[in-house]
Amino acid sequence: MQRILRYSLSLLVLSLLSIALGAQGACVINDQGDAVQPGTGGECINTVVSAVPFLRINPDARGGAMGDAGVALSGDANSMHYNASRMAFAEQDFALGATYTPWLQALGLNDVYLAYLSGYKKIDEFQAIGASLRYFSLGEIQYTDVNGMNLTRGNPNEFEFALAYTRKLSERFSASLTGKYINSNLAAGQEVSGIVLEAGNAFAADLGFTYRNDNIRTSGGKRNKFAVGAAISNIGSKITYTQDTVRDFLPANLAIGAAYTFQFDEYNELTITAETNKLLVPTQCDGTDVVNCDPDAINDQSPISSIFSSFSDAPQGFGEELREFTYSVGAEYWYDKQFAVRAGYFHEHQTKGARRYLTAGVGLKYNIFGLNFSYLVPTSNQRNPLDNTLRFSLLFDFGAQADAR
Repeated sequence: MQRILRYSLSLLVLSLLSIALGAQGACVINDQGDAVQPGTGGECINTVVSAVPFLRINPDARGGAMGDAGVALSGDANSMHYNASRMAFAEQDFALGATYTPWLQALGLNDVYLAYLSGYKKIDEFQAIGASLRYFSLGEIQYTDVNGMNLTRGNPNEFEFALAYTRKLSERFSASLTGKYINSNLAAGQEVSGIVLEAGNAFAADLGFTYRNDNIRTSGGKRNKFAVGAAISNIGSKITYTQDTVRDFLPANLAIGAAYTFQFDEYNELTITAETNKLLVPTQCDGTDVVNCDPDAINDQSPISSIFSSFSDAPQGFGEELREFTYSVGAEYWYDKQFAVRAGYFHEHQTKGARRYLTAGVGLKYNIFGLNFSYLVPTSNQRNPLDNTLRFSLLFDFGAQADAR
């Protein structure tokens, strides 16, 4: 019951329309030796799950309009979410950002949302510091007991506070280190099977790396830009809501991406980016190997050892490991550095969540002020909590104000 409560409140509410949790651990081997769902014969669904999945919700409308890609984009106030080392190459000295993302709006819920505040300040030409605050409101919920009788009403919420330091290690290469505190208050004070639940707390860190060359000469004499980014995020302690020995993994994640910018002339530029992500979380048993797959041994791993084992622990072998990667592609066109049009696509294998969607958006920038919008359109039968939802980000580049003066 404790594990069900932890996952149902944090995972079921957050991923109500995006992950098929019901099929976890219910696969069988057919006559051909393939893992399939019993009854239907469909592909075995074995979604990788973790606690506090709100850490993986993209809060940035710019990257959100580009298929949720952002690890290799140019630095801005929302770099903290993707890859804090981007900040070392940011053009402005000081920037702030604020983003509001409605969640499950298609169900008519107006009090479930993600709010994100972030920013950075350059110390000098080589160093920068950043900070962010992520707050996820799950709205008002009626708590019930095991018999379905109403108890009290509550407002579960989760938040993350992060501080980052980034430094250029050379003219074209930077690295960053981010420290985080995570608080997940899903049902504090409620009692389950005689155990009083508490708010979960955890500490984590991110590592980020960026290689960027903004001086690629073309035959026409123009200077194009190329960047590669990588980040390992949410490396940290496990989290529990009962202070017992059963603790759950944070959504540790590996992101690798590249971006190339074509400078057509002084007014027009186009950036193309591609990115892949993989959760560095153990893959659970799918029910097909009851002899060699031990759920307790999987959950007892340390956070560090689980990162390494996550590349080789899929029950169906290497082929299943490859299915755990998600892929994003995106494009961004700027005119006169004042108006942007963006589009992208996100793909996840049908046995690992089945999220597939197109994204689009626009951006406006005037002096110190920037405004980004993004919109998501699903392309699969698996619905998404952001279906047909407009989200927006505000950006303030105070360095631009100084330049204007």
